[in-house]
Amino acid sequence: MVSEGATEESSAFPSTEEKVPVAVFASGQGTNARALWRAQDRCRFRVVTLVSDRPEAPVVAWARAVGLPIWARSPKAFPDKGAYEAAVLSHLRAHDVRWIALAGYMRLVGPTLLEAYPNRIVNVHPSLLPAFPGKDAVRQALDYGVRVTGVTIHLVDAGIDTGPIVAQAALRIRPGEAAETLLERLHRLEHRLYPRTLDRLVAEPHRVVGRTVVWLTETREGRPAWGGG
Repeated sequence: MVSEGATEESSAFPSTEEKVPVAVFASGQGTNARALWRAQDRCRFRVVTLVSDRPEAPVVAWARAVGLPIWARSPKAFPDKGAYEAAVLSHLRAHDVRWIALAGYMRLVGPTLLEAYPNRIVNVHPSLLPAFPGKDAVRQALDYGVRVTGVTIHLVDAGIDTGPIVAQAALRIRPGEAAETLLERLHRLEHRLYPRTLDRLVAEPHRVVGRTVVWLTETREGRPAWGGG
């Protein structure tokens, strides 16, 4: 299928009203949420709301400071995951959200949201998937002794970091590098790759074929239509 919201590439950025509405989900500091927010002026999406499962998280305080609409509730306040996601979905529909960008959201997305946004939920992960999925990917990479790691942007399915890969970028690990330093460098890479990949996804025609995202502009012209991915 061609993902909803995909349009032919324009030579100029659309007005704010024409940009694709995106919700950002985050649970912690929200560095990627902030990167998407900063990038929206030069992209074809606009961040219209923050969703968080941790009302006390620093990202919620940041969103409040910049005037971004917030839905922040603990899942423990709901009888089950379905009820929690139904409440989230009601909020998303009120803001006409077309795409969801996970940015350090520490919960597995359930069927309620997956069915409402098929192939329109995106995640960023600090490894070159399928290597080192799940939590503590940086520590996993260091403990395994790999010399190259990186970041992955992928569509979200019912598994843990198992959805179709959209874009990746590699980073060489320095000898003796500490996990904190490597994570900081990976964050800088994420902050560049995530906005430009999301920009492509929401605005350029593509199909999801199995585990592959096929850009239709590349198929027609034999080259990338935009310098990302």
